[in-house]
Amino acid sequence: MTLSPDAVESVPFGDGPHPVPDRPSAAMKVLGSMLRDLRTERGVGLQAAAQVVRGSRSKISRLERGESPPKHHDVMDLLRAYGVREPATLATVDDLLRKTDEKPWWHRYADVTPGWLRRLISLEESATRISTWEVHVVPGLLQTPAYARAVIAGGLPDAEPHEIDQRVALRRGRQEVLGNGQRTEMLIALLDESVLERPVGGAAVMADQMRFLLEAIERRRVQVRIVRFASATDLTPPSSMTLLRFPHGGPQEMVYLEHVEAATYISRARDVERYRALLERLYLAAESRTRSKEMIVAAHDHYRARAA
Repeated sequence: MTLSPDAVESVPFGDGPHPVPDRPSAAMKVLGSMLRDLRTERGVGLQAAAQVVRGSRSKISRLERGESPPKHHDVMDLLRAYGVREPATLATVDDLLRKTDEKPWWHRYADVTPGWLRRLISLEESATRISTWEVHVVPGLLQTPAYARAVIAGGLPDAEPHEIDQRVALRRGRQEVLGNGQRTEMLIALLDESVLERPVGGAAVMADQMRFLLEAIERRRVQVRIVRFASATDLTPPSSMTLLRFPHGGPQEMVYLEHVEAATYISRARDVERYRALLERLYLAAESRTRSKEMIVAAHDHYRARAA
């Protein structure tokens, strides 16, 4: 299996009513996708739609991508312009608008949730597949609280204890995308071998983190593959990257590159394809699921012995 989009099963939105998700950010994505479909089906251009809401083309684009909170009167004006009168469609839109008004779960951590991270949380909640390459640490979606605390404290040495507590709790909240009933169907984590050897937080923390990884890979929707030092020396990227794939009718595939206190999002198809191809090569260079599990078991046993 590769990371090729042809091998990924998508979730159709076109047939039947749009599902109404519980989270505001996901509701914005679904509403935006629905508005885009209605506009294109009616043959209305971006400029014409922008005139309806007395705004710009970029305003419509952000609304349709679910990147800005929708205003009720704008949505109603667009529906009238598109000639939408079906009671079922109007009821769905009304429900979606109500969902977008709710405060997101991460609102309580707003002080430690900058705009670029809010966008990532929204994308993770909407993605059907997340493929990530990590060079230095276990991905945030698979970190234990103690491991996350060590990573955050190391990256932000001047942070106050309560800020670190909030960031750890926020990271744990993000992991809900892997829970039962969530949209995410698969997380593929490709880890450089050094991730297993870097003693983040000490032996006891690492032993618990390795145990958590072993538990995670028993779930159908999680894969963890290890890329050994010797297997990919000519293609191993020096920094981490994440590829997010969305349902049919949702946003286009997007690449996320994280920096210390910022991030870069790449959505241009040509550039996304380069990163996808790189992830495919890493996937092929990685150890099998069985061998990767054996390596994680060995790391767990090593750290458990050191912690004893």
